[in-house]
Amino acid sequence: MLKIGVIVGREWSWPPAFIEEVNKRNDGVIAEYVKLGGTRMDEPCPYAVIIDRISHEVPYYRSYLKTAMLQGTHVINNPFMWTADDKFFESMLATKLGVAHPKTIALPNKDYVPGIVHSESLRNLSYPIPWREHIEYLGGFPVILKDAHGGGWKNVAVCHNYDDLWARYNESGLLTMVLQEFIKWDAYLRCMCLGQEEIYVARYDPNARKYLAHDLSPEMHERVVKDSLTLVKALGYDMNTIEWAIRDGIPYAIDFMNPAPDMDINSTGYAYHRWCVEHMADMCIRLAKNPQPQQAPYRI
Repeated sequence: MLKIGVIVGREWSWPPAFIEEVNKRNDGVIAEYVKLGGTRMDEPCPYAVIIDRISHEVPYYRSYLKTAMLQGTHVINNPFMWTADDKFFESMLATKLGVAHPKTIALPNKDYVPGIVHSESLRNLSYPIPWREHIEYLGGFPVILKDAHGGGWKNVAVCHNYDDLWARYNESGLLTMVLQEFIKWDAYLRCMCLGQEEIYVARYDPNARKYLAHDLSPEMHERVVKDSLTLVKALGYDMNTIEWAIRDGIPYAIDFMNPAPDMDINSTGYAYHRWCVEHMADMCIRLAKNPQPQQAPYRI
């Protein structure tokens, strides 16, 4: 019997619904929670597919998933890409692919680990940071300051002046931050992307954190789907959300580093949640029964 493993954190609605959906289909594949108590070298991985929802916060899981992938398990999402990814890289990738994206700047860290001696270890950094040139490049205030590796709207601030910016930057500690052009949007979207081929487009209010009725034109819907597929295929993510801010008829990719996207029924609503449950089940069963090559930055 082929097995799908699920690695999760605190979420309680999507994982059991997904496991129930896979198991009730009686399709020669079962789903269950992965249980780990330490991993030995060359220990066989019993799963054809593993869904990773939490390794960005539990480093041991990331180490396990890399070895599982080495043994032929299809890991959703690719732990090598997820480890290497960041929001500034993605901003450059979008630009290279011809997808509209806000102007973005990667900033030096505010603080460093104790072994860093500022006068000796940071000789390649300019001081002070040229804040005024950066703000001019971004088109002026307001600007967005956010964690280059973060998600879930954590460590994100809208800065309206230099005092705002410096206060938030001084709080960033060891985080690597990016500074980004503020897109004053006419409409905001959050798209669930699965299997690098399916896109669920939803209107979203990022201030109220709630989903709205879909009222996009067919042309805008088609463009957002096309640009979303371009991004996830380039990144190789099988499970991701992309957020779009539409300004003057142009969809700007605001955030698309969400490899453990929200699927909770309480925040997404029933229809969105069920789409995630059923389409994730379709994808994982297909991958378990018909394995596909998964790109990784190693050679054997």
